[in-house]
Amino acid sequence: MLLQFSLKNFRTFKDKATLSLIASNYDKDTREHENIVINDNFGLRLLKSAVIYGANASGKSKLLDAFAFMRYFVINSSKESQKGETIEVEPFKLSTQTENEPSEFEIIFVHKNVLYRYGFEATTDRIVSEWLYHKPKTKEIELFYREGSTFNTHERSFTKGNTVVKEGLVRDNALLISVAAQFNEKTAINVLDWFKRLKTLSGLNESGYQGFSMGRTEDPDYKIKILEFLKSADLGIQDVELQKLDINSLPKGMPKELKDKIIKEVREEKQEYVSDVLTKHKKYNEDLKSVGNISFSLDDDESSGTRKFFALTGPILDVVENGYTLVVDELDSKLHPNLVCKIVSLFNSKEFNKKNAQLIFNTHDTNLLSSGLFRRDQIWFTNKNKYGEAKLYSLADFKSDEVRKNDPFEDNYIKGKYGAVPFLGFFDNLKFLLTENENEGQKS
Repeated sequence: MLLQFSLKNFRTFKDKATLSLIASNYDKDTREHENIVINDNFGLRLLKSAVIYGANASGKSKLLDAFAFMRYFVINSSKESQKGETIEVEPFKLSTQTENEPSEFEIIFVHKNVLYRYGFEATTDRIVSEWLYHKPKTKEIELFYREGSTFNTHERSFTKGNTVVKEGLVRDNALLISVAAQFNEKTAINVLDWFKRLKTLSGLNESGYQGFSMGRTEDPDYKIKILEFLKSADLGIQDVELQKLDINSLPKGMPKELKDKIIKEVREEKQEYVSDVLTKHKKYNEDLKSVGNISFSLDDDESSGTRKFFALTGPILDVVENGYTLVVDELDSKLHPNLVCKIVSLFNSKEFNKKNAQLIFNTHDTNLLSSGLFRRDQIWFTNKNKYGEAKLYSLADFKSDEVRKNDPFEDNYIKGKYGAVPFLGFFDNLKFLLTENENEGQKS
């Protein structure tokens, strides 16, 4: 499970910001049973979900981008990049103090009953520093620390990692953890295994994971689970069927430009067929009696909300069944607020979330604040100051006399009591939109 994620000097975040899923001790009565997992090995109380609010351009998405970047770079830096290739970090550009400084990322998690703390600093052309510590029991042990081209490694606990360093196999723009895993270093493999269990999704564009859910419908047992999930969302879908069309069998009458476009896109995804999902709905006669089902194309006939929810079914079920961590940018986009509540409730549920999967997402849906789903330490905000610097803070950071557990969180947030809302003024600077007569009328 994820304990903590920190970033510094990355995009809109100049100073260090930390998202923590360690439950605070101020309130052990609020949703303690539902929302918290007790880790007896390390004496931790961990949260199963967290939500992030903030105005547009306040840093919400950039925070989740940092998750996605760190995950990708840890898994792929040793194999996807070549010597001299650019590292995709972007320092805070609104300050001369940071524009040429490295970006920093650190993550703390528990995997296979071991607590790990891993992080690195990087510029666009090299790894400045990198570190890994683990805590099998009570004491944290340094497994390696890297500063530039100097490496200090634990010879007994990071043996093969030590070997790849001595043989000069770690490039300036590659992470030691990634290279060591390639050479079967057990601890590095465990770290990468956890990162592979960290799933990041865009709620604005489901095309990147719709195929995953499509593929899952080919497994009869998994298809039943997806169907039950769809039915619980009250979308009217009775069944789904994966339809495949070989790209060599596209209709002869199809315009050449469209056919070439489809073939290009499919081959870029290393497929040989075009896929669509047929959704089946009940059909009724004039007496309102069911006379069978009618099929619709998911892509052509269903609403954008239905398409998104179908795309989410596979990843959500995969995460919950395996105890992974899911990070979603704009989860509420295209979805009804009640449906988003149900998704969050699934992760908070002791009954259904038996493997303690975690959900982290950002949203503009303030209804969730009055739903009773969250403790104060699960509610986070991003806010930009006048210098363009994003700050991250929790509702639990406020003093107890400022925020009480029975306060109307939604109303208070909208009123600006917790910050992280836009201050819009009265649009007086848009008077150019008025006609000349209207402007004259306002003056008089």
